[in-house]
Amino acid sequence: MNGSEFTAIGVDVGGTKIAAGVVTFPRGVVQARRIISTLPKRGGEAVLADVERLVSELAAEARAADRAVEGIGVGVCEIVNHAGDIVSANCLNWTGAVVRKKLSSIAQTVIEADVRAAARAEALFGAGREARVFLYVSIGTGIASCLVIDGQPFTGARGATGTMASGPLPGFSEDITKPLLPTLEQIASGPALVSRLCALGGMAESGEDVLAAAARGDEHATSVVQSGGAALGASIGALVNVLDPAMVILGGGLGLSEGLYRESLVNSARQHIWWSGHRDLPILPAGTGADASLIGAAATAWETFSAK
Repeated sequence: MNGSEFTAIGVDVGGTKIAAGVVTFPRGVVQARRIISTLPKRGGEAVLADVERLVSELAAEARAADRAVEGIGVGVCEIVNHAGDIVSANCLNWTGAVVRKKLSSIAQTVIEADVRAAARAEALFGAGREARVFLYVSIGTGIASCLVIDGQPFTGARGATGTMASGPLPGFSEDITKPLLPTLEQIASGPALVSRLCALGGMAESGEDVLAAAARGDEHATSVVQSGGAALGASIGALVNVLDPAMVILGGGLGLSEGLYRESLVNSARQHIWWSGHRDLPILPAGTGADASLIGAAATAWETFSAK
């Protein structure tokens, strides 16, 4: 990457919202942003049309400020392989080729998994700037993780890293016909907190509603929040045991929240960390905050295209 100013548009496409912004480098400053609901049940074409509209509006705004958009980075809540192709359809039925074709008339485009994009932002501008190895965990509509080594997100053999909460939780039973246990996302994510509280007779529309109810002293909400945070903390503790990071950085709506959820998560993580040398490692909120994936997606474009 060269030191001259580079302007990129970063797009964070999550299960709940789409955040897009104009970001200038090398400082990683967000100059303008837009946020709208994703509404993925409308289908991939409708969501992509919204992304195309947002990017067009932001590109026009950048031009009005005498900034030429030199690249677009799109972070998606799917598995993205080393070639920048989307190889899962858990939330969005997209292909990388279609996304790049739609946006290429505006600027050259690169696609990245949203959790790796956010981890890249933390390595460049956030809480992980001084750490050689850290673990980033995004907690919101979904839950994902990314190990960062020497400033670069670890992508694995196929680009399929990050799905720490998608498979059934480990359990033991002599009865092999017993159904698989729920996934971590079905216990600790935002939608999980909502569904679990509603199953107990409570009412909530978002994970934030559940956290607010717990803060007011609602017994059922408190139980749901504590158990969700504790379950996730146990998995984070296991990852610390295996990966030996210098710190854990929490992002996403729930990861950035303060109060009972984070307290339960941190306490559980420390209880499940085996080696005493790990137990006091920092567990911090993302320094780039809610803009982590947006900035990281733009930074992916910067890293990919600035040297060309």
